[in-house]
Amino acid sequence: MKLGLHVSNFTWPEGSARLGPQLGEVAAAADQAGFERINVMDHFWQIGVIGPPEWDMLEAYTALGFLAAHTQRAKLLTLVTGVVYREPALLAKAVTTLDVLSGGRAILGLGAAWNEEESRGLGLPFPPTKERFERLEEALRICKQMFAGDETLYQGEHYQLGRPLNNPQPLSRPHLPILIGGGGEKKTLRLVAQYADACNLFPSPEVQHKLDVLKAHCDDVGPDYDEIQKTVLYNFDLGEKGERVGEIIEGLRRLHGMGFEVGHGGLRNAWDTKQFEIFANEIVPAAEAF
Repeated sequence: MKLGLHVSNFTWPEGSARLGPQLGEVAAAADQAGFERINVMDHFWQIGVIGPPEWDMLEAYTALGFLAAHTQRAKLLTLVTGVVYREPALLAKAVTTLDVLSGGRAILGLGAAWNEEESRGLGLPFPPTKERFERLEEALRICKQMFAGDETLYQGEHYQLGRPLNNPQPLSRPHLPILIGGGGEKKTLRLVAQYADACNLFPSPEVQHKLDVLKAHCDDVGPDYDEIQKTVLYNFDLGEKGERVGEIIEGLRRLHGMGFEVGHGGLRNAWDTKQFEIFANEIVPAAEAF
């Protein structure tokens, strides 16, 4: 099992003046410790489960470009981009740019978006749920088309592209991977089966049921269920003195037994890079041995 570092909080003790150098140190330490990927949220305000909206939040793709320059191996992505935050062609270009400049380490994380308060506050579009999912499916089609170098006219209900030119092309092979976040059973997981290379789920009591639903969609629309990479959000709280390491490893082992291949974990006080020694010496080797 591989690990991903999920950086979701940028309100760090030394403030914004030191945020850049500290984030660079965190990225380099995670990369060296063996994290297979590093990801950030695609939000402009902090979300309520972490802190008040006024807490520091970095724009995702600017931050990922910065992370690319401070890492050598880790893959880079959002968990996940809200489809209404960027026009699909601009998103495809941004992710392609990240892939090229990182040497083929980008993943497109995409979802239907949910934070209406944030969107309204910043004047971003936030159409009803039905339309957001329609836009999500069109965005998936556009991104896949542009990643493949297909410049054919695109005429959809919500987006029209006269010439979806995308040069340079992504370096990732066989193609730039697409991950869809969310566990909606009728729409989201069906879109995973139709368009994505990976899904990301929450480790709720219903998570096995979500996997069963995804398998049913794969059986229905064609792709092999085993070819979809299953990833999960996970809490990497080590405890005050590392006392929760064994609990974290056992939790990851249980999720791996369900078929999850990557655990994206938030880390309390991520700015404290000493924690990454525990990952390098104990957690990463244990997870890779599952």
